[in-house]
Amino acid sequence: MNLLKNKYLYVFFISMLPIVELRGGIPAGVAMGLDFWQVYPISVLGNILPVPFLILFSKQVVTFLAKKGVCGGFFQRLIDKADEKARKLGKYELLGLFLFVAVPAPGTGAWTGSLIAAVLRLRLIPAFLVITGGVLTAGLIMGVVSFGLLGAVGIIL
Repeated sequence: MNLLKNKYLYVFFISMLPIVELRGGIPAGVAMGLDFWQVYPISVLGNILPVPFLILFSKQVVTFLAKKGVCGGFFQRLIDKADEKARKLGKYELLGLFLFVAVPAPGTGAWTGSLIAAVLRLRLIPAFLVITGGVLTAGLIMGVVSFGLLGAVGIIL
């Protein structure tokens, strides 16, 4: 039983890592012989746990860096560009964030989505909920990929 618990902790912490995230946690759980419905919630929790902290921390860091001499101009342009994009996107910025996090491709995911939410200065709760929805969707996609199409049918049924 102790070994089994360790497998779950591995999946949880792998899913928490930047870049790897749940896109690595689910295949790792599959490789360890764990069931999808055990791996999925653990991977999702591991992936979304840092999100609120990342959104809040990223906002502070970007704003702080925008006020610094050498790099300030770069970060201020980043903020200005994000503001411009946010005005153009309007109500679609949350949909765009969801799609960005939901598609399990390199460079996408909760960590990058949190940075985008911070740069766009999205409110914490809506950004967190949208990122969580994206992570849930990405986890289901990874389940299909990790377990194969026939395995996925068995998962869903």
